[in-house]
Amino acid sequence: MAQLSLPQRCAAGFITLLLLSSTAFAQTSDADQAHQLRDAALKDGWGYQFLETLTTMGPRLAATDAEARAATWAETTLKEAGFENVHRESFPMPAWQRGRERAEVVSPSPQRLVITALGGSVATPPEGITADIVLFRVYSDLLAQAPGSLAGKIAVVTERMPRVMDGASYGAANAIRRVGPSEAAKRGAVAYLHRSLGTDNHRIAHTGATNYQDGAPRIPAAALSNPDADQLERLTARGTTKLHVLLTPTVQENAQSWSVSAEVKGSVHPEEIVLIGAHLDSWDLGTGAIDDGAGDAIVAAAGKLIAALKPHPKRTLRVVLFGGEEMNYSGAAYAKAHADEASHIVLAAESDFGARKIYAFLAPPGSATTPFIRTLADTLTPLGIFLAREPALNSGDDIVPLHAAGVPVIAMRQNGLDYFDIHHTADDTFDKIDQQELNQNIAAWVSMAYLATQSDLDFRKLATDAKQP
Repeated sequence: MAQLSLPQRCAAGFITLLLLSSTAFAQTSDADQAHQLRDAALKDGWGYQFLETLTTMGPRLAATDAEARAATWAETTLKEAGFENVHRESFPMPAWQRGRERAEVVSPSPQRLVITALGGSVATPPEGITADIVLFRVYSDLLAQAPGSLAGKIAVVTERMPRVMDGASYGAANAIRRVGPSEAAKRGAVAYLHRSLGTDNHRIAHTGATNYQDGAPRIPAAALSNPDADQLERLTARGTTKLHVLLTPTVQENAQSWSVSAEVKGSVHPEEIVLIGAHLDSWDLGTGAIDDGAGDAIVAAAGKLIAALKPHPKRTLRVVLFGGEEMNYSGAAYAKAHADEASHIVLAAESDFGARKIYAFLAPPGSATTPFIRTLADTLTPLGIFLAREPALNSGDDIVPLHAAGVPVIAMRQNGLDYFDIHHTADDTFDKIDQQELNQNIAAWVSMAYLATQSDLDFRKLATDAKQP
C-alpha cells in the first residue's frame, strides 16, 4: 500500500477528528438543542406580539362571536407560523352574556356598591330584588344554617382569600363562588353576593363561573369588590342592612365554542403526542391578557420554535388553544372528542397562570431521576427554575379530564403573588404583561416540550411503577 503524503495524512486526521466530534455531539445533541431553543426564546418577540394582537381583538367570552373571531385568527396565525394539521374544533355549549348589573344599599345609608354577575347566573326580576341581607364572614357559617333560615334574604359571604405564592388559596376558596349560590338557595335566600375571589383592595369586582346544583333553586349571584364587602361588614355590625340588586344576563342555549389545534409532526413516532395547551376564551370584563392570553402566547411561541427544527423531534407536539374553559366546558369536550387517542398522548401540560416568572417545575410521577428530567433541570436552572420535590398531579383545568383518562402530566409553577389582584377583572389587560417574564416562560416551555418530544420514556409506566409498594 502506498504511503500517504503529509498533506493527505493531515486531511485524513482532520476527517477522523470531525467524525469523532460529530459522534460526541450526537451524544449531547438533545441537551445542546434544548439550550439553543431556550436561549432563542429569551430573545424572541413573536410570543409577545402574538399576545398583543390577541388582546387587541377584545374580550373572548366563550361561545360568542368574539371567541369565534379569535379562533379564526389563531388558526391563520398558527398556519403562518409553520405548524401542521392546524384546524378548529367546535363543541356545543350555552352562550351566557352579562347585561346590566347594579347593587346599592337602600338602608340604613343609601350608596352604590360595585358588583359583577357570576358567569352562568340567572337574572333578577326586571325590577330587581330588594331585601335585607344576612352576612357571613366565613363560608362555613352559611353552610351551618338550617333549611329555610334565609327565606326572603340576600345571603352575603365576605370570607377573604389569602395572598400566596402558588395561588393555592384560590382553589381552597373556589366553592364560595362555585356552589355558594346553590347552598344559599337551599336555605331560602333569594339572591347571593360574595366577596370577590381576589387579593386586591381596589374597587373592582372579580367575575367567574358558578355551577348551580341539581335540585336547588337558581338564584341571581354576583361578586362584590373587596372594599364593598368590607363596607357591608361595617354596616351589618351596626344593624339591619337592606340592598337592591339588579342583574340582567341572557343565555343562548344552542351555541358553539371553538378550540384551535396545531401540530409539529414527529419524525420517528408521530403517533405519540406531547400536548401543551392554554385556553383561548376569556371573561368579558378585560381583554384576557393574563387569563389566558399569556398562556396561549407561551405554548404557541414554544411550538413555533420547535416547528422550525429540521428534522422535527421524534414525537408529535400538539398545541391546543382550548375554547370554553371559563365556563367549564372545554376539558370534558376535548377529552370526549379525543377519547380514541388518549392512549397516544404520552404527556400533557397547560399554561394558565399568567406570565410571571416560573420558579419551579413538577416532574411526572416516577420520572424524577430519569435522564429526561435531569437534562430538563439542567436546562432550566439558568432561568431560575428548580425541580420541585413533589410530583405533578395536575396541570390545568383543561387537562384534568385527560389526566383522569390516564394521560401523565408535567407542571410549571409560577410566581402568583399578584395574579389574583386582576384575575377575572376589568384590569386584565395587555399592559400588565412584562415581555422578559413572558419570554422566560416561553424558554421554559420550549425546553420542556422539546425534550419530551425527543424522549423515549413511557411516562404511563413510570407513573404506574411509582404507585407500586
